[in-house]
Amino acid sequence: MFPGYPGVELLSPRYADFAALMELYENNYLRLRRLCPDLDRVEGVWVSKVAGASDLHLTVLERTRYTTRLHLTYAFASGNGVRRQPDLVIRMFHDARQAEVVGRHCRRRGEDITLDAVAGVPGLACRWRHNRFLFKWLGFCLVQGHRFALDEAVATS
Repeated sequence: MFPGYPGVELLSPRYADFAALMELYENNYLRLRRLCPDLDRVEGVWVSKVAGASDLHLTVLERTRYTTRLHLTYAFASGNGVRRQPDLVIRMFHDARQAEVVGRHCRRRGEDITLDAVAGVPGLACRWRHNRFLFKWLGFCLVQGHRFALDEAVATS
């Protein structure tokens, strides 16, 4: 594997267990800190522009002593205005050094809810799916060269 890259278990499309989910949260936190090294000083809406890549938009929604809530998305022009996709709200827990996707619906029509019952943790399969996506997307953004450093990104508000 690559240095600094977690094991294959985090790439599994099937959820593992609560401990693996916590490890995924930790890896998402580390990737977000690499994406936004100046997070403590970033306020409002920021755009990271990289040649040959879609502009990445970051909005600081809320900041408390121990948490920061962010909105991370691409904004695509469409016939009806702007389409944001993926459109994720992420809560970062600075004391625990974890980040998780919040504000997503965890029940899809026809989804087998017995997966969570077997795992013994309500919503585990859903949280695994959303946060695994965030893990992979953050990796993609970092490889493209996106960053929200005060000297590199553009404030839009």
